[in-house]
Amino acid sequence: MTSAQYEIIVATRGRDSVELTAQVAAHVRESGVRIGLCHAFVQHTSASLMLCENADPDVRRDLEAFMQRLAPDGDPLFVHQNEGPDDMPAHVRSVLTGVDLTVPIREGRLALGTWQGVYLWEHRSHPHRRRVLVTVQGD
Repeated sequence: MTSAQYEIIVATRGRDSVELTAQVAAHVRESGVRIGLCHAFVQHTSASLMLCENADPDVRRDLEAFMQRLAPDGDPLFVHQNEGPDDMPAHVRSVLTGVDLTVPIREGRLALGTWQGVYLWEHRSHPHRRRVLVTVQGD
């Protein structure tokens, strides 16, 4: 059994999604694992990870529009606004979408579907530096 762990630093521009597929795939190749699992975990409470359509950026725009409707900035329902009106909505979005992903490794590569990509989804309206921990395990 082989294990390896890597850190990816992502500079976001504010609310947006940033594709990490190539970086995660490079770490899988570097690990030498041929069959196993790749786990990615974002170490923040106001950003998330997602497997998403990677061919049409309108999909990610539509997801953002949906989240704007579901958890709008400045919603009077929220008491927690320590860092501004996007603070609590960002936490809600993170909880709903998840902070980790596990992708199988097959023949030394991420076993993603044809149109799947790994993305960090920034839920805050201002730029941030996000840390994603990638753990690769297998044979």
